[in-house]
Amino acid sequence: MRGRRTPPEGPRLGAVRLVIAGLLVAAAVIVGVVVNANDPHVIFAAAAPLFGDWQPHLGPGTPAAILIAFLVIAKGPELAQHRFALPIAYATATAFTFSLAMIDGWSRFVTRLTTEDEYLHEVPRITDIPAMLQGFAARIPDFQPDSWTTHVSGHPPGALLTFVALDRIGLGGGAAASIFCVLVGSLAVVAIPLTIKNNAVLPFLVLFPGAVWVGVSADGMFMGVAAVGIYLLTRWPLLGGVVLGWCLFLSYGLVLLAPLALVAVGRKVGWALAGALAVVGAFALAGFWWLDGYELVKLRYYQGIGDTRPYWYWVWANLAALALVIGPAGIRGLRRDKWVIAAAVAILAADLSGLSKAETERIWLSFAIWLLAGTAKLDNRRRWLTAQAVTALAVNHLVLTNW
Repeated sequence: MRGRRTPPEGPRLGAVRLVIAGLLVAAAVIVGVVVNANDPHVIFAAAAPLFGDWQPHLGPGTPAAILIAFLVIAKGPELAQHRFALPIAYATATAFTFSLAMIDGWSRFVTRLTTEDEYLHEVPRITDIPAMLQGFAARIPDFQPDSWTTHVSGHPPGALLTFVALDRIGLGGGAAASIFCVLVGSLAVVAIPLTIKNNAVLPFLVLFPGAVWVGVSADGMFMGVAAVGIYLLTRWPLLGGVVLGWCLFLSYGLVLLAPLALVAVGRKVGWALAGALAVVGAFALAGFWWLDGYELVKLRYYQGIGDTRPYWYWVWANLAALALVIGPAGIRGLRRDKWVIAAAVAILAADLSGLSKAETERIWLSFAIWLLAGTAKLDNRRRWLTAQAVTALAVNHLVLTNW
């Protein structure tokens, strides 16, 4: 017996979602302003629900960002059908991300990953990689003479190893690291349409408002690696498992890629698990056990502002930040699609865990971008692309983001 087709979603439900999202963002901003006016050391986000400062500004990237957005709005829907659509989209997404970053200026772009809280602060101190891996977990808790800096302690060693490797091949320093994160992060724009087998999503991925945080944060790089891993699962599950196994050592939170991975791999899950376990086993043999790191990072989380930031605010304000990341088209495109549902499950688990209080505009990038899968079926595409561009440009010009 032939199954029933799912009826198309009416415009009214999409409009309701947009109104709810708008009210959620407004509420998060208003509550954030009120709480910060009373005590700025409670939610620790001056531009809550985003991590940054309210600081309207223009920059050298402003004209380029506006021009690229205009061209994508005008030509994107047609170019999605071009024989070279994927390389064109990748180049355009990379250019758009760079131009957004340049709104804040080159000097800020090249120093994002070099501060005392970031990965590159530790890179010159890594002279013995095997010894580093064997002693990595012991240095995660804070208030020790050799405690890792904030971002290194909060992630498995794969993230630090990535930047150490760049340094070893002659690409050290903030400029190379930041450019690398943008180039790798933008791979998601190619990997996702290949995975869902629909190029209609391309222009929406190019104008993904989350590009504000891809340029630049290490989480933007994680997003690209994760998207490539999910795609590889659909073609070569063993290789995809290896890449997603590596993702486990970029960020503990990327274990929540599991719902997306299961959708991608189907019945060949055994091959994927074999690939992932090979990576886990290799790190274990080198001296780092993932579960030990995870338990200690929870301790470190509550040794800092994670203990102060209130769950009652962030458990819903995180979703307001997410709405700004995926933009109006992402919200309007939410539907009963397997990729959207899988990404939503991952985000809900992260949100309820209490280990994602603030800064989710970058932390959730690897999941959030998959919510745009539903935009492939949107009508009035230029109108929704305009809404995406306006969101990205408004956020980047009104808020001086920390990433």
